[in-house]
Amino acid sequence: MNQISWTLQSFRHFLKKCIEERDILTGKLLHALYIKSLIPDSTYFSNHFILLYSKCGRLSAARHAFDSTQNRNVFSYNTIISAYAKESQTHIAHQLFDQIPQPDLVSYNTLISAYADRGDTEPALRLFKGIREMGFYMDGFTLSSMATACYNDIHLIRQLHSFAVSGGFDSYVSVNNVLITYYSKNGFLDEARRVFYEMDDIRDEVSWNSMIVAYGQHREGSKALKLFQEMVRMELKIDMFTLASVLTAFTSVEDLSGGLQFHAKLIKSGFHQNSHVGSGLIDLYSKCAADMSDCRKVFEEITAPDLVLWNTMISGFSQNEEFSEDALRCFRKMQNVGYRPDDCSFVCVISACSNLSSPSQGKQIHALAIKSDIPSNRISVNNALVAMYSKCGNLKDARRLFDRMPEHNAVSLNSMIAGYAQHGVETESLHLFDMMLQKDISPTGITFISILSACAHTGKVEEGKRYFNMMKEKFGIEPEAEHYSCMIDLLGRAGKLDEAERIIETMPFNPGSIEWASLLGACRKHGNMELAVKAANHSLQLEPQNATPYVMLSNMYASASKWEEAATVKRLMRDRGLKKKPGCSWIEVDKRVHVFVAEDTSHPMLKEIHEYLGDMLRKMKQAGYVPDVRWALVKDGEGGVEEKERRLGHHSEKLAVAFGLISTREGVPILVVKNLRICGDCHNAIKFISAIAGREIIVRDANRFHCFKEGQCSCGDYW
Repeated sequence: MNQISWTLQSFRHFLKKCIEERDILTGKLLHALYIKSLIPDSTYFSNHFILLYSKCGRLSAARHAFDSTQNRNVFSYNTIISAYAKESQTHIAHQLFDQIPQPDLVSYNTLISAYADRGDTEPALRLFKGIREMGFYMDGFTLSSMATACYNDIHLIRQLHSFAVSGGFDSYVSVNNVLITYYSKNGFLDEARRVFYEMDDIRDEVSWNSMIVAYGQHREGSKALKLFQEMVRMELKIDMFTLASVLTAFTSVEDLSGGLQFHAKLIKSGFHQNSHVGSGLIDLYSKCAADMSDCRKVFEEITAPDLVLWNTMISGFSQNEEFSEDALRCFRKMQNVGYRPDDCSFVCVISACSNLSSPSQGKQIHALAIKSDIPSNRISVNNALVAMYSKCGNLKDARRLFDRMPEHNAVSLNSMIAGYAQHGVETESLHLFDMMLQKDISPTGITFISILSACAHTGKVEEGKRYFNMMKEKFGIEPEAEHYSCMIDLLGRAGKLDEAERIIETMPFNPGSIEWASLLGACRKHGNMELAVKAANHSLQLEPQNATPYVMLSNMYASASKWEEAATVKRLMRDRGLKKKPGCSWIEVDKRVHVFVAEDTSHPMLKEIHEYLGDMLRKMKQAGYVPDVRWALVKDGEGGVEEKERRLGHHSEKLAVAFGLISTREGVPILVVKNLRICGDCHNAIKFISAIAGREIIVRDANRFHCFKEGQCSCGDYW
């Protein structure tokens, strides 16, 4: 008997050790012994084998062990529910929950937490109601999970906060920490700060870290750094999460110098090799330095990069458009070394596909997401896909995916509204805005940027003014620089330059280069040289190293045949070491991207392209096309009409369109992307080409989409 007792104790000891150390091989051997009945049947052991497989990520084995358990108890159910919850299979987890004869608080908490991780608010609220009806005394984990489930609904967050205070749950540190986080994420810094300072002595390191991040998110980096210094003085534990939070503060205020000094301290302390801290450093350099070489160095110094670090690296590449190809390569390398992409991985790499306007790459990633373990209804991935299809010129697929989504949040609607706005489909943008309000989803500042942009691109001046006033009056959203820029653009495009200038002069903060650039663009459209000079001068004072205002002003002078003034501006650019950003267009054909620049001589099919354009030009002229030689920007007397027309024919967007038409099947739409605003003559020419070729031609320039079809453009020539 003593021998049997000793054997059971040893078996229990080894099994616990396997669970603690995630030792799946030894665990399987123990399970084999158990199945062979060398160990008496026990619900205790059966439950712990379920736990072992669950901890080791072996869901099918955990389910098999659960199904083999004869006398299941609530622990059996809770363990397998937790296993499915970790894999985001909440529908199966909920089915198992419904089978429990008498669920306990752990059962409810486990399932609520699963829904919280997915951002599924409604089922979490129903479970929370069930807890109250059952009369369970809930704990901090319950309320923390519920706050996470309601993370983007400030009204629910406030209700939970009131419930916590009235029920005496505000003594739970975990609850207060979550409240700090989600008050901040919803834009309510004062509430987050109030929760933090009312905690007094119960604060832990997570509380301090949460508040440091909150200050960073609201661009109050100096306050975040003061909190960190206070932590140091109080000799509180400084861990990798604290250091990463401080890096977030430097990033939020774009303090690269301070971040560099902090990086030096991290190197001295050895924390620079920590994966979590490394993620903060990569985020800092990718957002503040726009030089990914520093990010690569940080990544290479990490001894054991984890999935979060890989995701941060992919995100860094995707945020800097010129490195979007690197984002895709990084994503594939991550898979090659054995990491399975999660929803964050997919969101980042889908963003890179959006930057590249690569439909084939985007569809490949979409297919991979479907085949992966990521649930097909994961809202963050679907939101990114909607944005990607829109930016690749495929509004139909974007809307089809949007309509199939089981639920929408503010980001979903913002993505679709922005897609319609960029394509000039103003009516659908406004319709979705109404849908947003009907679904009781609060619009954000991003929502109004898209709405105002839609109004600007369609000349809806009065509607734009109404939506701008609605922001603060109805939704309490303070207009920021981008909103004022949209209003300046709205009025400027409509020729109301005096009103646009008045907005700049009466803004509640000093206008930046964005506002003056918007006014300069409007002046170019309407040929107001005097105001253009004023706008350009202000813009150059704020950003003397930005070449765009020089180029716009020089082109305006050239278009007005003021060649001496144009030469003066160009000379000023040379003296300051600035260069004009070359016009560049690209098109994807057969999963390969072809790049063209003006006067391109490198493409192997250039001869065929020019022959096609020459033949097309003759047909266009017969149909009434007259080349607008002002866009050739050639001095009077320096070239005849033929030379000016030749230059127009060598613009990058025309070369890309011609290549697309001769390289694809009849009737297939083509998508061309240009890094600058489309040329006025090219815009007119492509209208004729679309009618003669019988093709739909989509051009995505720096400002918007132009969908050319049957001789018309979706912008209605209002661009």
